[in-house]
Amino acid sequence: MAARVESSIGGGEIDEEGGERGSMWDLDQSLDQPMDEEAGRLRNMYREKKFSAFLLLQLSFQSLGVVYGDLGTSPLYVFYNTFPRGIKDPEDIIGALSLIIYSLTLIPLLKYVFVVCKANDNGQGGTFALYSLLCRHAKVSTIPNQHRTDEELTTYSRTTFHEHSFAAQTKRWLEKGTSRKNALLILVLVGTCMVIGDGILTPAISVLSAAGGLRVNLPHINNGIVVVVAVVILVSLFSVQHYGTDRVGWLFAPIVFLWFLFIASIGMFNIWKHDPSVLKAFSPVYIYRYFKRGGQDRWTSLGGIMLSITGIEALFADLSHFPVSAVQFAFTVIVFPCLLLAYSGQAAYLRKYPHHVEDAFYQSIPKRVYWPMFIIATAAAIVASQATISATFSLIKQALAHGCFPRVKVVHTSRKFLGQIYVPDINWILMILCIAVTAGFKNQNQIGNAYGTAVVIVMLVTTLLMMLIMILVWRCHWVLVLLFTVLSLVVECTYFSAVLFKVNQGGWVPLVIAASFLVIMYVWHYGTLKRYEFEMHSKVSMAWILGLGPSLGLVRVPGIGLVYTELASGVPHIFSHFITNLPATHSVVIFVCVKNLPVYTVPQEERFLVKRIGPKTFHMFRCVARYGYRDLHKKDDDFEKRLFESLFLFLRLESMMEGCSDSDDYSVCGSQQRQSRDGVTGNGNENRNLSTFDTFDSIESVIAPTATKRTSHTVTGSSQMSGGGDEVEFINGCRDAGVVHIMGNTVVRARREARFYKRIAIDYVYAFLRKICRENSAIFNVPQESLLNVGQIFYV
Repeated sequence: MAARVESSIGGGEIDEEGGERGSMWDLDQSLDQPMDEEAGRLRNMYREKKFSAFLLLQLSFQSLGVVYGDLGTSPLYVFYNTFPRGIKDPEDIIGALSLIIYSLTLIPLLKYVFVVCKANDNGQGGTFALYSLLCRHAKVSTIPNQHRTDEELTTYSRTTFHEHSFAAQTKRWLEKGTSRKNALLILVLVGTCMVIGDGILTPAISVLSAAGGLRVNLPHINNGIVVVVAVVILVSLFSVQHYGTDRVGWLFAPIVFLWFLFIASIGMFNIWKHDPSVLKAFSPVYIYRYFKRGGQDRWTSLGGIMLSITGIEALFADLSHFPVSAVQFAFTVIVFPCLLLAYSGQAAYLRKYPHHVEDAFYQSIPKRVYWPMFIIATAAAIVASQATISATFSLIKQALAHGCFPRVKVVHTSRKFLGQIYVPDINWILMILCIAVTAGFKNQNQIGNAYGTAVVIVMLVTTLLMMLIMILVWRCHWVLVLLFTVLSLVVECTYFSAVLFKVNQGGWVPLVIAASFLVIMYVWHYGTLKRYEFEMHSKVSMAWILGLGPSLGLVRVPGIGLVYTELASGVPHIFSHFITNLPATHSVVIFVCVKNLPVYTVPQEERFLVKRIGPKTFHMFRCVARYGYRDLHKKDDDFEKRLFESLFLFLRLESMMEGCSDSDDYSVCGSQQRQSRDGVTGNGNENRNLSTFDTFDSIESVIAPTATKRTSHTVTGSSQMSGGGDEVEFINGCRDAGVVHIMGNTVVRARREARFYKRIAIDYVYAFLRKICRENSAIFNVPQESLLNVGQIFYV
């Protein structure tokens, strides 16, 4: 049942309410109106949780294992990556330590913990969370499927600003052109792809560095054995991901807490025993002296120093598990001072034994606590790896909701915590790439170069997004925005210039990984956008449907047809294509629009919006199911059950409102509608024929129509009803007869005259991704015996 449909849809924003404004458009609007009052009726009050002091301490302790594992294990490899060719001047150690101290102070502490973390989306972090905030405050989404009813959600929080303010001017500038929206999306995708690269590089460098400690006490072990041990640990780590972190997560916080306690204690011991003068590195003067001595090696050493702040991207992405105040308290009281002591202790040890820089961490450990420290370091490296893997899964889920990633299976691993998910396909891809990086490089220095490149690009992306957040969401003064942006860019661009020297020494790895994922994500989003535009341009007029009569000019067979569409208004082209080729349809037709919104979650009681389309005799409804980027689609039985519960509630409320309406109000409403229809039809006879279609918003309207009572005279057979209860009974009977899920299978192809890169992107890349990804029916767990696919071909 495939048809060839050609269209020359261009890029750009399409107004879902728009089209040619004429009499037929006005009629469509009167018959298929938005759900403003329905959405308003569902609105609840949202209250943020407040935490007691004891609970805040408990959450701060737990956040150590989830949020700070990656940042906390950086002492394993920082000094070696800073001085890969050895330490030539002992004073360089003081300069490097000073740079580490102020890097930790400026970026993780001041920028991320106390500024960026406050830009969370109701507790959700990551680049897509920032993008969702921007989409709610400005029309920058490339897929224009949002409606004003979505703004009635309790989780759809946003601020307003004066028309002539700087924020309003910025908003208009962003909304002005499609290229600016695409540029913003690409910026978000670049940041996301780099975090995915971190999900590959963090386990590689953390586990390899921890396993490298075997060579210190067992000198006869060569590097090949260390790599094998690291690969075995990595395979074990990725193999248990399907169990989720809920079962073993209670171990993470104690492990990381012990890790911080040990490295701080060892740091204090080394400072006392070897060289207390390293504490002079707290003076920034030594940074100036470090660079004054000149040499390219000192500038490129910034790439190694920057590894001291790795993990901040995972910190922000994993923010959803804990309140911001707990994350801030844990970093300020535990993480920050422990890291400063650890780095200072290693610097004191290296001042005395500069030739031990390759294994500075393990060489600086006292002999008596070496093996306990080795065990804790390996466990902490595993926890750090788990944090970045979990962050990658969360970002993939967010990208899925924004239409920027092929449909993959997402498994919810915890009944308690919504954010704990497992993505099998991505898990095995990460494992293969991680093992390839570990076994391919065999050297933590090259992996460190790659790691640094990924981290600095993520920081730059976050800075640019934060600039927009401060203007549009926080409404900060432009001077404050400029100050934050300039200071951040000065520090981060300095680091970026240093990692550029190391692109050919391993820094190319994250660039290749990110470029591959970027192509996949952008091509998928482009195909998704074109499919949406096709549905918008090819949707069927409601007047045409109404012209078919109560039976729609078809044989109405017992049962219910759920027609899935991406449109929240209008009749999708697949339905007209279906009834044209097969002149029969079900007794009840429900157009189901599953829509993802730029909010972190949609409360269950606000998920479904239901309305009637056309007269009661048509038995046609529209249901909009709304999801946030953290929500998971439940199994089909649960989805179908809740859909019908919402439909029955709608019918009962509609019936009650009809019975309670005032007769005088009916006449006023009816006269106003008749006057508006006179302007549309311009014909008295046509007006009388359309008088049965007075208002079909059902429960949206405060005043219910009188015309629905007049339609009962034209109904025959089993569809004759006297109230909402009878229609519920009728729909239940149809439901018992069977529910069929009708889905469109739209094939997108490039025109022959299209440019070669578009033909490659659409005919090969997008087609391949469509072939290997999950079908919509699999996402909703639709049984194959209840599924009906309607094929279409669309040319771009």
